[in-house]
Amino acid sequence: MRRKITIVGAGQVGTTVAQLVAYKNLGNVVLIDVVEGVPQGKALDLQESGCLQVFDSLIIGTNDYKDTADSDVVVITAGVPRGPGQSRSDLLATNAKIVKTVTEQVMKYSSNPFIIVVSNPLDAMVYMAKKVSGLPKQRIVGMAGVLDSARFRTFVSLELDCSLVDVDAMVLGGHGDSMVPLPRYTTVSGISITDLMTKEQIARLVDRTRKGGAEIVGLLKQGSAFLAPGASVMKMIEAVLLDNKRILPCTAYLDGEYGWKDIFLGVPVKLGSHGIEQVIELVLNPDEKAALDKSAQDVKEMIDEVNAILAE
Repeated sequence: MRRKITIVGAGQVGTTVAQLVAYKNLGNVVLIDVVEGVPQGKALDLQESGCLQVFDSLIIGTNDYKDTADSDVVVITAGVPRGPGQSRSDLLATNAKIVKTVTEQVMKYSSNPFIIVVSNPLDAMVYMAKKVSGLPKQRIVGMAGVLDSARFRTFVSLELDCSLVDVDAMVLGGHGDSMVPLPRYTTVSGISITDLMTKEQIARLVDRTRKGGAEIVGLLKQGSAFLAPGASVMKMIEAVLLDNKRILPCTAYLDGEYGWKDIFLGVPVKLGSHGIEQVIELVLNPDEKAALDKSAQDVKEMIDEVNAILAE
């Protein structure tokens, strides 16, 4: 039986995820949105590319959550994207209510999906989805670290004029300005960039990574990044459905790891058929731990706002 992947939100990110998942032939895709006609039109357009891209997955566009029943994976992209000058936290109140409603509808028809949250502010929104869904911590995750590390990898590759495939990077913390790129754990063919770059170069790339999303928002003027976020989600879906046991930085629920509890934060995890199969605790030096704690505190403040919304 084919796996079923539901994507909530037929905007740029959701459509990109649907396209990449279909091209990988990972399963049947349900694209759902509140706007009538949009998910149906995009689904039909994508379905018609199947004979050209050689996939035979079924693509459905809908406005009815009944069509999402028994989903194996659900990707939540629904929400208002940020505009120029906005921070991710500016979207909290609006998107929290959207994610709450979406999660309630998803869980009404699917009992045990693996949920990937993309909506911003990411760390707070995945916390909202966890509280509303009641899913075990292994079954819900946020997409952030894969994207942030991809940006860091890209900037390192451009700076060193080397192949992107040789670069590995690690970014921890919240998906915002206080994220924590880790130069010591960022390598080119196993060589730490601390041995390949000056401190000034590294500081510049770290700063650009933290502002990576805002840089694209500023260039686009309207809308935000969608190609790299979509590719990041696809990698996570692939790891789960194919049981790849990938070690990826993701926004995961912490229950004492890194000294934090009842919080979602970007950390390296092992993704496989059971969802998050392991949270990996890196050995951090004092400066790295202090930066991670600051990022976690920023996330906690947003989570406190989510709890206030849930208590209303």
